[in-house]
Amino acid sequence: MKRRYSSSKTNKSGKMCITIIVLAMIGVMSVQIVNLYKKDQQYIAQEKSLIEQKEAELARQKELEEYEAYMQTQEYIEDTAKSKLGLVYKDEIIFKER
Repeated sequence: MKRRYSSSKTNKSGKMCITIIVLAMIGVMSVQIVNLYKKDQQYIAQEKSLIEQKEAELARQKELEEYEAYMQTQEYIEDTAKSKLGLVYKDEIIFKER
C-alpha cells in the first residue's frame, strides 16, 4: 500500500507542475497578444496617415500640372511681362493708385 500512496502523491505533484506550466504559457501568450494588438493599432494609424499624405501629394501634383499648363499660355506670358517688367501694349492706358 505504500507504493500506491507515493504513486498517487507523484501524480498530484506532476499534475500540479503541468498546470503551473500551462498557466504560465497562457500568461505569456496573453501578454504577447496584447502587444501585437497594440502594434497592429499603430500600423493602422500609420497607414491612414500615409494614405492622407498620398492624397495630399496627388492633389499637389495635379495643381502643379495645371500651373505648368497655365505657364505655357499667352495669358501667363502677358501677366508676367506686365507685373515683372512693366510692359504694356501701345494703346493700353495704365492707372496708378496714389
